[in-house]
Amino acid sequence: MSRKHHYLKTINPYFRAVESGDKTFEFRLNDRDYRVGDTLHLQEFSPTDGYSGREIYVEVTYLRDDQAFCKDGYVIMGIKEFSRNY
Repeated sequence: MSRKHHYLKTINPYFRAVESGDKTFEFRLNDRDYRVGDTLHLQEFSPTDGYSGREIYVEVTYLRDDQAFCKDGYVIMGIKEFSRNY
C-alpha cells in the first residue's frame, strides 16, 4: 500500500500548537482518504496575510473515524512531527 503526501493549510493558533508539541492530532474532513503512515505537510496560513512560508511535516500515526467520536465524513488523526522548514 502506498503512502500519500497531503498539503494542508493550517491557521494559527493550530500551527503553533503543533509546532510546540502541544497538539498531537488533526481533526479534518476526510476528503483525501487519509491513512496511517501518510505525511501531512502543514503550511502556516493566515486568512489576512496568506502563507508565511513556515511548514511542518508530520506522520499520521493513528486514525479514528467512527461516528461515536466524529461527525460523519470527518477523521481524527494522531500525528508525530518529523521535519520543519523555516
